[in-house]
Amino acid sequence: MTSLGIYLRGMLMGAADIVPGVSGGTMAFITGIYDTLLTSIRSVDLEFVRLVLKLDVRGAWEHINGGFLLALLAGIVTSIATLARLISWLLEYHPVPLWAFFFGLILASALVLLRQVRGWNPARGLCLLAGVSVAATIALAPVVNMHFGLAGVFLSGFLAICAMILPGISGSFILVLLGMYGTVLAAVNSFDLVFLAVLAAGAIAGLLCFSRLLHFLLHRFHEGTMALLTGFLFGSLLVVWPWKQVLAWVAGSHGQLKPAQQLPVGPVEFTALTGEPAQVPLCLGLMLLGFFLVWVINVRWGDPAT
Repeated sequence: MTSLGIYLRGMLMGAADIVPGVSGGTMAFITGIYDTLLTSIRSVDLEFVRLVLKLDVRGAWEHINGGFLLALLAGIVTSIATLARLISWLLEYHPVPLWAFFFGLILASALVLLRQVRGWNPARGLCLLAGVSVAATIALAPVVNMHFGLAGVFLSGFLAICAMILPGISGSFILVLLGMYGTVLAAVNSFDLVFLAVLAAGAIAGLLCFSRLLHFLLHRFHEGTMALLTGFLFGSLLVVWPWKQVLAWVAGSHGQLKPAQQLPVGPVEFTALTGEPAQVPLCLGLMLLGFFLVWVINVRWGDPAT
């Protein structure tokens, strides 16, 4: 796997992470680096600490596959830095066509994962249904209140990072559901060091714990876990469905209202509820474009050797 190939995969992950409801883990999965990513993260262990304390920098770097993580992180940062403004502008002024494009991306991603599950049986079918149910429940869930001190901040970071490495579930979307989205944005803008340190500690703890769990499941129960993750993707289609009715709102960092709970509706009902055009032909075209791009990405970069 070349550094350029890893960097480009990182850019795809960064582009996905910018969007509320879309997970960078999805892109890691369809481009063939998900298992390598989990293995590298879980390598931050006691052996890594021992090597660092011995000042064996090279050994520590090789232990965690540092070259892979650095190239991937560089791609993620590049993508976020270059695409954040564009995606934010599109979400603000052209949300329906943008969500239609993402719907095509996620649908194709789910089908790519579905093809990777071998030997379907009732147990794996139940895993698929369980994934769909969990993701759909999260997508349709009302906001909960996590404002109970620094313990709530730590738990929010823990849960959000776990969701971020799961295909189909966005960490930022989890923060919205926990009622912490606006609070986190405000802390970032005000540079609240205590808040951010506790949030980061929760995220690091979640990343180290959850990556180990996923790595274990993928190696011990690979087909069942793949079916479960595929179900997450299919269930998350409710998040990126372009036509929605907003049931609840949450305040952003500047006091602006952002959707916190939404219900998918049809194009005609969407127009009746909002007075905005459904733009069905454009949305269908963008769905097909997103679908096509994922298949191209999977064919071109789905092989980890690229």
